[in-house]
Amino acid sequence: MINLLFKLPRRQKRIVSVCADLVFLPLAFWAAMSLRLDQFYNPFVAVPGIEPELQVLRTMLGLSDGLQLKVILVLLFTVSASVLIFIRLGLYRAVIRYMSNHALIAVLTGVSISALVLAASSFVGQTNIPRSVTLIYWCLALLFVGGSRMVIRSIFQHQMMKAKERVIIYGAGSSGLQLSSVLYQGNQFQPVAFIDDSPIRQGSILNGLRVYPPPFLSKTIDRYGANRILLALGETSRAQRSVILRFLEGLPVMVQTIPSMSDILSGKATIAEVRDVEVEDLLGRDEVEPDSALSGSCITDKVVMVTGAGGSIGSELCRQILNHNPKGLVLFEISEYALYALHQELETYVTKNALSVELKAVLGSVQKEHRLEVIMQTFGVQTLYHAAAYKHVPMVEHNIVEGVRNNIFGTWYSAEAAIRAKVETFVLVSTDKAVRPTNVMGASKRMAELVLQALAKRQTGTRFCMVRFGNVLGSSGSVVPLFREQIKAGGPVTVTHKDITRYFMTIPEAAQLVLQAGAMGEGGDVFVLDMGEPVKIADLAKKMIHLMGSEVRDDQHPDGDIEIAYTGLRPGEKLYEELLIGENARGTQHPRIMKAQEKSLAWPDTAALLDELDRACHIFDCDRVRDLLVQAPTDFMPNTDIEDLVWQSTLRLEAAADNISILKTRKKEGFS
Repeated sequence: MINLLFKLPRRQKRIVSVCADLVFLPLAFWAAMSLRLDQFYNPFVAVPGIEPELQVLRTMLGLSDGLQLKVILVLLFTVSASVLIFIRLGLYRAVIRYMSNHALIAVLTGVSISALVLAASSFVGQTNIPRSVTLIYWCLALLFVGGSRMVIRSIFQHQMMKAKERVIIYGAGSSGLQLSSVLYQGNQFQPVAFIDDSPIRQGSILNGLRVYPPPFLSKTIDRYGANRILLALGETSRAQRSVILRFLEGLPVMVQTIPSMSDILSGKATIAEVRDVEVEDLLGRDEVEPDSALSGSCITDKVVMVTGAGGSIGSELCRQILNHNPKGLVLFEISEYALYALHQELETYVTKNALSVELKAVLGSVQKEHRLEVIMQTFGVQTLYHAAAYKHVPMVEHNIVEGVRNNIFGTWYSAEAAIRAKVETFVLVSTDKAVRPTNVMGASKRMAELVLQALAKRQTGTRFCMVRFGNVLGSSGSVVPLFREQIKAGGPVTVTHKDITRYFMTIPEAAQLVLQAGAMGEGGDVFVLDMGEPVKIADLAKKMIHLMGSEVRDDQHPDGDIEIAYTGLRPGEKLYEELLIGENARGTQHPRIMKAQEKSLAWPDTAALLDELDRACHIFDCDRVRDLLVQAPTDFMPNTDIEDLVWQSTLRLEAAADNISILKTRKKEGFS
């Protein structure tokens, strides 16, 4: 019956509510009269002292002598007026299953007015209804009208609870309370308890849920049958989040979080958007507040250009550059779709925030020097951030010449164009893989650094500097989204080596530090970002498996859910990365930025090396390209054979041709 009521159309539900009130209000009046008279009240039986003056009217209308006509007229007027008041207050528009405090206030107001109408009409009509009946009627009408709605809501919520997944909320502050209210109204999660570190909140009942201390979490999970924990930690520091996550890691539940309050307040997210735990929280390193004055010194009121603008780092640089009020921003990108998507996003941001920034979306390749120079001169570029590069190690190993062309010559051509266009500042986004590289990608980035160091010595019009950092969380090709997909698919999670480690940093943090480091450059500087402690990739995979509610399957846990498969190091991959070649790094005015003292070449030597590389690339001599990178002061020590796909195929074809030639020669010799 209740389910049938819930399935009725909205209009029919309102009719049912009106009919219910037409029953409840007379019932409340009858009960009030019965309580006051201390007997069952019967309006068809005359009560001494009530309505003696209507005896003549009864006789004229042929009504029963016992009928209390005036009382019934007052009741009909009160009920009719009350329903109209309820309609006016929007009581029938309120969805009972989602009744809020506002709806309850409307019930209280409506019933109070109904009682006043009863009292006033009784007084005007001189019905001699006892005055105390009005108060009793108010209490009973409130019970019937409001209570019936609360009962319906309670029944609905009870039915919903059976179908909803039980969750525990970690954090009983304002974020946790808001989250619990949202989840109550939803149809996916049912909050059953709070966990909070604060002794003040522990043991109390908040929003209908008991608050337990963290040591009771395991028992609370068993008691309520919860299989998911939602973090509502507000603006808790990442260091504290990391401690909490380590505590939760061993529990047999999935751990998820809600967006930060800053994202909720800015409209980027809603509190109901439950998401997986950010890996930044696992790392436990808090970001240093950026120095806006330092970041803006090369941007504010200047024309800025970003190459590789559609990439992970390039796009974040563009977003943050807009916050420093540039005069113009040139987006330079080879991918049409990436450029279009970024331009649309930034146009929306500029319009929404009423910024006076000219956005220029320009397609092109950094290997076209003349095109670069024309663009820089046309738009009057003053600061350039060079983020265009091929960065995936295996991909560059399989495409050596293109990797060298893009990473080395693309940087050189961009730099030469910047010099001729009189660009003031040129910042290269580099990588920790440039330090003692074992792959072509890292060697090409170190060679790009050498080119800029040499150009800084050759001239003084354009200030060159380089910013070197490690892996960026969330960038294209990052292990984190890959691990998430593999875990959701049931595994296995693929890790190249059990001992491999990497430095990690968030995209926004990396972009902030690039902007700040670029402002500190004096010419030829190599800046190194403090990446914190290196992270063991296998440990990261295990943490992610545990926090997504699964168990690692290994020799100690053969019945686990997700296996970690070690696939072996990829071509050119290192077990660990470094940020410094030498040991003589110096501090700067920023606590997370150091200045490396790296060896460099004079321009004539660099130019000669570039000419040799160009010739080797032109004839597609991968062997010679790699030899030149080894001979250059890059500390390049390749750990695999040449993996270029075209080069290998060519060698196989040549070897097959040689074998055929030898066979033909032998056949001829056999006939002679």
